[in-house]
Amino acid sequence: MMLSTPTLHTSRLRLRPFEDGDAGELVALHSNADVMRYWDSPPWTDPARAARFLARSREMAEAGDGVRVVMERAEDGAFVGWCTLHEWNPDFRSVKLGYCLGEAMWGRGYGTEAARAVLGWAFDTLDLNRVQAEVDTRNDGSARVLEKLGFVREGTLREDCVVAGVVSDSWVYGLLRREWSPEARPAG
Repeated sequence: MMLSTPTLHTSRLRLRPFEDGDAGELVALHSNADVMRYWDSPPWTDPARAARFLARSREMAEAGDGVRVVMERAEDGAFVGWCTLHEWNPDFRSVKLGYCLGEAMWGRGYGTEAARAVLGWAFDTLDLNRVQAEVDTRNDGSARVLEKLGFVREGTLREDCVVAGVVSDSWVYGLLRREWSPEARPAG
């Protein structure tokens, strides 16, 4: 079943499907060592990775197992980052949440705002029961985003990533439908 990637609006953001013209912004984002510090892969060094990322975004929607949206500021269209729902399992009514923001956009609430809008769409559209997210245990900022959204830290994946020789742990977070706060969702 194909998933239609939504276009959503919040008070400060427009969330929309990826376009081929987003490749340059993706390369800039994913080649930044600070942005990728807690990621499960090293910074991009090959600009062709953007084309593969965009192709995978289309494939996820066509296969019906996820969606990725660009976050851009409503006021000026500036690229903020992206947000994804992936590994959607309609039988289990579950999905995984992920996001990546440009360093200049950190600490402004954009990640929380975007994820809240995407979660609202997903709970309504996909009849979800559970959303899961994983975050490197050193990434306090991302953990705060999840906690603001109502996610509960459920456990630790010990030494689950090795990137450039650095071994790290990840926290697993979960958000259940009964814990989701509809009034916390921005108008879309």
